[in-house]
Amino acid sequence: MNVCRTAKRVAKVEIYTGKRCGACVSAKRLLDSKSIEYQEIRLGLSRRSDAEFRLRTNGAKTVPQIFINDQWIGDSEALRKYDQAGELDWRLGLEPQPKISLAEKAKRFLMGEKY
Repeated sequence: MNVCRTAKRVAKVEIYTGKRCGACVSAKRLLDSKSIEYQEIRLGLSRRSDAEFRLRTNGAKTVPQIFINDQWIGDSEALRKYDQAGELDWRLGLEPQPKISLAEKAKRFLMGEKY
C-alpha cells in the first residue's frame, strides 16, 4: 500500500493497481497533478485485498479501479471522463459541486454514464 506524500487530503481516494499497469500509472499521475493524497492497494500481494477488490468492484477484471469517498468511480478511463466533464475536482473536494440540469442527468443516465 502506497500513499502519495506531497498531496492534500480532501477526499478519501483509493486506487487498486496491478503490476506493470500503464493505465494505473496514468490514473495516479492525474491524481498527482491535482496534488491529491491517495491510498494505492496493489493486487496480488494479499488475499484479503484481492477479495475486497472483487467484492467492491462486482468482480471487475481490470485495474486500476478507483474509489472516491467509498464511491466506485471505475477505471482510469472513467476517472479521465469525470475530469473532462468538470466533475472530478468537486468529487475530490477541491471545488463546490456544479449544478447539472435534470436534462443532462437524464441524458447521462440513459447513456449509462456514471459521471
